[in-house]
Amino acid sequence: MNKYRKWAAMVAMTVVPLTLAACSNDQNATVNPNKLKPSYSAQGSSDSKANQGTLKLAEVNNSPFAGISSPTLSTNAEDSDVFSPGGEQPGSVNSLFKTDSDYKIIDGGMANQRIDRNRQTVTITLRKNAKWSNGSPVTAKDIEYPYEIIANPNTKSQQYSSDFENIKGMADYHAGTAKTISGIEMPEGENGKKVVIHVDRVTPSMQYAGNSFIWGSVEPYAYIKDVPIDKLTSAPQIRKKPIFTGPYKLDSMVQGESTSWSPNKYYYGKQAKIKHINIQVVSSNNIAAALKAKKYDFTLGGLGASNYPDVSKLKDYKITGNPGNSYNYFGFNLGHMDPKTNQQVTDPNMKMSNKKLRQAMMYAIDVNTPAKKFGHGLTARGNTLIPPIFKDVHDKNIKGYNFDQKKAEKLLDEAGYKKKGKWRTQPNGKPLEINFGVMQSSKTVEATMDSYVQNWRKIGLNVKYAGGKPMEMNSFYEALQAPKQDKMDIYAASWSVGSEPTPTQLYGADAAYNMGHFSTPENTKLLNSLNNEQSWNKNYRKQQYSKWQRYMNDQAAYVPETYRTDWVPVNSKLKNYNSDAANNQFWSNLEFTK
Repeated sequence: MNKYRKWAAMVAMTVVPLTLAACSNDQNATVNPNKLKPSYSAQGSSDSKANQGTLKLAEVNNSPFAGISSPTLSTNAEDSDVFSPGGEQPGSVNSLFKTDSDYKIIDGGMANQRIDRNRQTVTITLRKNAKWSNGSPVTAKDIEYPYEIIANPNTKSQQYSSDFENIKGMADYHAGTAKTISGIEMPEGENGKKVVIHVDRVTPSMQYAGNSFIWGSVEPYAYIKDVPIDKLTSAPQIRKKPIFTGPYKLDSMVQGESTSWSPNKYYYGKQAKIKHINIQVVSSNNIAAALKAKKYDFTLGGLGASNYPDVSKLKDYKITGNPGNSYNYFGFNLGHMDPKTNQQVTDPNMKMSNKKLRQAMMYAIDVNTPAKKFGHGLTARGNTLIPPIFKDVHDKNIKGYNFDQKKAEKLLDEAGYKKKGKWRTQPNGKPLEINFGVMQSSKTVEATMDSYVQNWRKIGLNVKYAGGKPMEMNSFYEALQAPKQDKMDIYAASWSVGSEPTPTQLYGADAAYNMGHFSTPENTKLLNSLNNEQSWNKNYRKQQYSKWQRYMNDQAAYVPETYRTDWVPVNSKLKNYNSDAANNQFWSNLEFTK
């Protein structure tokens, strides 16, 4: 239920190559994802004694979490997971708004929102009893300060994109020519409960949580105001002793390994029933055995499809599921980010700049067969960069890159990548060596990456792992996020895309997450059309989304690998588990039964 765009570990694609030995006697176990429900509730009365104990959760990941508690500064889904008891839902921290099942903002959260199309304003009003876990009130300044953090010229936040420049004065603040953001008004003062945001135009996406125009969480200004914005990511207020607005407060943290929680007495909503929560990082290779030993009550993060046959047989767990709002993808290194302008620059002289080379590499790999055969109904080949959870704008009619090695070879021949012995050369006759960046992951994911390398080598492309082997996740993303890098020519990664489909924060010309540095006037034009005045017409908006998806598929700068169904095993004695977006009291509702 992560409402913001974050990078994630490669957990969605855990299908097994055809040559990999089975790790279960029931590898053909499959599930119809349409029959999985997001909720489970044990029968029977609440067990007050058990509720005095600890809810034990597994964050399924193969690397330590970074430990950045601020949703404004965090860049990965794992941090959002391990700090989420400080918010209302898994993957969500310090959120302002309540939503319905489609993530549309409704009244009843920590704040209400009003959009005025005539005045071109968005008004956010906090409830009077909203407090931080240290007892201090949540204020208008706490709503405004995330915008300062995101747009500050020296910020470490990765959330800025041109969509925020729709707020009056935001571009000037981001450029360093203004000390304040003129379009954000606090009519009752910084300690008041109301913020009015003046925009050039209100957009359809503003109606939904996690959109790229209006930030949906708060930061504790009074608690962190003495820390320079460029130092926040290393500050103890963020790393060691953070405060939260949700039903639990943080008691302790083992950096990169675990977080421990107890109820927040200052929480505005329903008080939590379970007295303690502990979240522990568990690797994807160990999670099935840990669940079999009943060490955890449910999982956060991502369980891969390869775990399904073993976990689904466990009698003490019930399987729940939702359509995934994440996808795995391939990205190509096409340029650099200009540190002076913060604009992505596509360089026609880069190794992977030839579109036919990129297209050929995507046709050359077989994603569909292993996903169908070993995905147990939980994974499927992706066809566009908008996952099908966004059914109103996902274009299911786009074919994407089906496995076709003859077509791949034809494209390479046409582009001048001729074979010279075993390997193809560049059109200028020089050797071509392609460095493929991947993360350490489960054995099945890494084996799948191996199979892709073999697919590429079969058509004469000399593809090798960047650094000679899969990289630790944090090191992988640290390398990718550099303004310019030459370690990876193509990489496999994953996005948690949030709860609203606008892709500007991922693929815009000034998006920090655009780590392949793809930027064209046409891409900018199409992205802007997704939220212009005409886009209030649903048919027009759907049409423009389709045009953007087709354009990006043709350019092959980024190409989806797989979509997934998110599935979670839940302790059969747990009551009121419900991961639907409309459940704004997820943590408070949980309780054990006898």
